Amino acid sequence: MAAAINPRKLRPADLLRLVNSAGRGSVVTEFQLRRHRNQAGYTIGDARTVDLFRYAAWLTLEYFKPKAEPLTYEEQKARQAERNAEAVRAAQDIGEIPAVVDPDRKARCEASFREFCETYFPEVFYFPWSDDHLRVIDKIEKAVRTGGLFAMAMPRGSGKTVLCQTAVLWSALIGATPFVCLIAASAERARDLLENIKIWLETNPLLQADFPEVTYPIQCLERITNRQKGQKYKGEPTRIDWASDRIVLPTIAGSKASGVVISSSGMKGSDIRGQNYARADGQVVRPQLVMVDDPQTTESAWSPSQSQRREAILAGDVLGMAGPGKKIAGLMACTVIRPADMADNILDREKHPEWQGERTKMVYAFPSSEKLWAKYAELRADSLRNDGDGSEATEFYVANREAMDKGAVIAWPQRFNEDEVSAIQHAMNLRYRDEAAFFAEYQNEPIVEEIGEEMLTAEQIAAKLNGYRPGEIPIGCNHLTMFIDVQQKVLFWMLCAWEDNFTGTIVDYGAWPEQKRAYFTLRDVHSTLGRATPGAGLEGQIFGGLEKLTAEKLSRAYRREDGAEMRIDRCLVDANWGQSTDVVYQFCRQSSFAGILLPSHGKYVGASSVPFSEYKRKRGDRVGLHWRIPNTIGRRQVRHALIDTNYWKTFVHARLAVAMGDPGCLSLFGRDGKAHRLLADHLTAEYRVKTVARDRTVDEWKLRATRPDNHWLDCLVGCAVAASIQGAALPGVADGPARPRQRIKLSELQRSR
Repeated sequence: MAAAINPRKLRPADLLRLVNSAGRGSVVTEFQLRRHRNQAGYTIGDARTVDLFRYAAWLTLEYFKPKAEPLTYEEQKARQAERNAEAVRAAQDIGEIPAVVDPDRKARCEASFREFCETYFPEVFYFPWSDDHLRVIDKIEKAVRTGGLFAMAMPRGSGKTVLCQTAVLWSALIGATPFVCLIAASAERARDLLENIKIWLETNPLLQADFPEVTYPIQCLERITNRQKGQKYKGEPTRIDWASDRIVLPTIAGSKASGVVISSSGMKGSDIRGQNYARADGQVVRPQLVMVDDPQTTESAWSPSQSQRREAILAGDVLGMAGPGKKIAGLMACTVIRPADMADNILDREKHPEWQGERTKMVYAFPSSEKLWAKYAELRADSLRNDGDGSEATEFYVANREAMDKGAVIAWPQRFNEDEVSAIQHAMNLRYRDEAAFFAEYQNEPIVEEIGEEMLTAEQIAAKLNGYRPGEIPIGCNHLTMFIDVQQKVLFWMLCAWEDNFTGTIVDYGAWPEQKRAYFTLRDVHSTLGRATPGAGLEGQIFGGLEKLTAEKLSRAYRREDGAEMRIDRCLVDANWGQSTDVVYQFCRQSSFAGILLPSHGKYVGASSVPFSEYKRKRGDRVGLHWRIPNTIGRRQVRHALIDTNYWKTFVHARLAVAMGDPGCLSLFGRDGKAHRLLADHLTAEYRVKTVARDRTVDEWKLRATRPDNHWLDCLVGCAVAASIQGAALPGVADGPARPRQRIKLSELQRSR
């Protein structure tokens, strides 16, 4: 038997089933019952049940309640508009501004720009300041507070841009000037710098805690710029402006930053001229402080006309922004890209004394041990060439750090990367990566560079053919030289024949093991030293490869076209690659051809380096045309040759440029230029840059950006140096080596008597 139902305490589900089962169809739905319970409240039941009688009574009263006249469409629209306006008015007023969290901290940071940077931006300025930084910070504070112009050139990565940005923000927050203008090389770059300042004001928690009169109205915008037009504080408009190229800080009574303008513009007269702002008090303000960050691009720096144009804009438009009869304060952070560019001229106190230019450097004195650093550079370059990370060079530096650091004076000791040990190592790595860029961007002393003229193309070199067969020697040649370039996978070699006046021919060249392909690169070689000497370690592979290659080439007699037999007079072996140096010396000492073998080291003697001619000559040294054979044997028990590779690369390219038939011409064997395409690519893998530094003009050779193979270029250089060692010389070259004495047989001497 079903339980009795109490109509005074029905559950909603039971009420629905009861009412809807009265034979009248669906009388009430669950949604309607829920709405009625919300409208009637507890008059028809409690939170869990419904009183059917009270519910029926309430429905009856609701049915007979007088109905209001329906609103017309216009009345509904007006009422909604009034509600919307009220909501807007309520939203426009930002209410009370929070109190300053730490007044003492705020006061300290307002009084000191350094304190401001360290307190509010510890994640940006996380390294200790260098002496240069502290001097620049003092200059910035002086310019902001008392005016004046100050130009500073700091090494790239020293934080000069972010210092300029924080200086702009600090100046605005302390109310040092009513209008600050941030200028960069382009308008887009300037807007990016301004965007960083906007983000700091929106998100920096410490700035929000100590400068709520500035940051709280900005937060209330919630990055919806349409709200700025109607924003109010205590019924008064804040007049905040939050555009992409200009911001106006909120006008708040008692705020030092009230109504301060920060604008951005590029280095164009049309962007800079005519900047002004009408304040709420009726005063029209113009920029009184400018922050100029890297005002030139690489393109403009290399264009004298663009440099002059930007210099004129800075002197006229920028310094005239304050208006007639008013001085403007200015800061410029720049990097010298090349001599006589805009930055170089502005920093010159003779040309622009008003800017009080100051150049800071990464290195104020370089280490005195050039020999150890040259060894370090070789180890690092060899490691990187063979897909390493340079750790071998770092280990060498750690082992010799005291000697390698001697004499160095570094500006910022804390600046170095995670895989480096010291700031000195970091600076030298940057210098070895690109010396010209290092002296320009990190030393602010750019080296003068001019791309060398008349660079030969690969096609021109491949077409420089003499028609001789491989291995055949022209009749006038009396010097036969060879060079072996040692790499981890293969040995590149070249054989050249020379006349006394350096007329020469490339007799033969190749790679060992032989690749049997017309075109290949070091990365994709198939036959390697490892495969040719199975079971041997790296040193054993190199030693074995040298042994087999020299046995094949040095033991052979070559035929000159007049029938005379010739043998190789001198063979230089590359000992630059770090892991091969000891084994090359060992091989040259133990080989049966030790009398003609000589380890060699190529040295990059740039315009800023000490030239060979300035080295102190010791007793027993052999010194020739930009090569030296020191009279030092050391633990390796064999002498070696040092080569100025920049000079000799220029030398061999000059020989290739000499017309066929003229003295000093260098040509290639064969009649088919296509067969020499790979050789020609090696010989044109680098380009020369005419460089001036320390009153020296030098051709500096640089590898092309695609980093092609250049090993046969090194071989050709080595062959030419070997010929110079054997006595070949260009007519009229004053600093050539002394010619070896001609040997006279005793029998010939007796006959002459």
